[in-house]
Amino acid sequence: MNTIVASHPAALNAAPLVERIETVLVDLPTIRPHKLSVATMNGQTLMLVRIVCSDGIVGIGEGTTIGGLAYGGESPESMKLALDTYFAPAMIGQDATRVQLLMARLGKHVKENRFAKSAIETALLDAHGKRLGLPVSELLGGRRRDRLPVAWTLASGDTGRDIAEAEQMLDLRRHNVFKLKIGAKSQKEDIAHVAAIKRALGDRAAVRVDVNMAWSETQAVYGMAALADAGCELVEQPVSSAAALARLMRRFPVPLMADESLTGPESAFELAKVHGADVFAVKIEQSGGLYNAQRVAAIADAAGIELYGGTMLEAAVSTIASAQVFSTFANLQWGTELFGPLLITEEILATPLDYSDFGLTVPTGPGLGITLDEDRVAFFTRHAARKSIHVAL
Repeated sequence: MNTIVASHPAALNAAPLVERIETVLVDLPTIRPHKLSVATMNGQTLMLVRIVCSDGIVGIGEGTTIGGLAYGGESPESMKLALDTYFAPAMIGQDATRVQLLMARLGKHVKENRFAKSAIETALLDAHGKRLGLPVSELLGGRRRDRLPVAWTLASGDTGRDIAEAEQMLDLRRHNVFKLKIGAKSQKEDIAHVAAIKRALGDRAAVRVDVNMAWSETQAVYGMAALADAGCELVEQPVSSAAALARLMRRFPVPLMADESLTGPESAFELAKVHGADVFAVKIEQSGGLYNAQRVAAIADAAGIELYGGTMLEAAVSTIASAQVFSTFANLQWGTELFGPLLITEEILATPLDYSDFGLTVPTGPGLGITLDEDRVAFFTRHAARKSIHVAL
């Protein structure tokens, strides 16, 4: 265990200070392989962070990615290293109640690392909500909705299995909107896959697709027209660049959604300026935190762009952090995709989340409103020494 002693004036303040930061990696199995164009996931790894404050309050946060480094520049392992080595020394002894000020301080000490920053901001907000007895949504301006519609992603790679999975979800009244992951196979195979699923489900469910940037612009021109004919209602990030997205806009009756192109408020502004999407998929980790997610939503609203609550296939902690901020959005026209905990076979909460009637209930308790099952978390924690950095006050 490493110890850092605060010598700066903040240590003398009466306000609760950041006393200790703990990080662990938790490896969880999934119900099936999850196939995307960028990777096939056979499990999910979480980076969990606990921020222990001098008043005894502990906040929790989560950093999670899709397929390790296959999706982007951060991984759970790199987040843990960044928090242990760079974030913690900049945070120890700082006022734990002034969340935005502390995040601005981190912004000066640590560049990029948006996913890691989201985990830290989540933990700080969770702690402060517990301190004040308020849900995180109230710290963010107040919720507008108590339940969020949740789509389910079909990504087994097998058409028959995906149809059976969708039928099961409809029977359970858990999901009636389905997003299909395509782009790993040939374009004709993918379009036939989407068309078969839509035919099987008919008007009982909506079908959307996520291409995860797998197509060229030429392929996207053909693919979007074919998907519209198949009954697909939304196409997510078929190409990688914002410029290509903008060129595809308004050419097809099916709306176009930006995802990977959105990396925070600045990119949201640039996309809005070039009319690069009909819909923004807002993700707290990709945005760099909950406050930045709100800023992205505000830009979208001002530009007449509709909103969708996205996921990085996070487990319960970041899923509920996302739900807390999405509940504050003025508009959420396309619902959410907060199904990550349902993809994981193991429960890590003391009380499971409420998924029912095609939606997720946003907890009303203080902070995030959830409690970890510490025994389960410990059981699935990767076998490595826990690194803890703390301050003597």
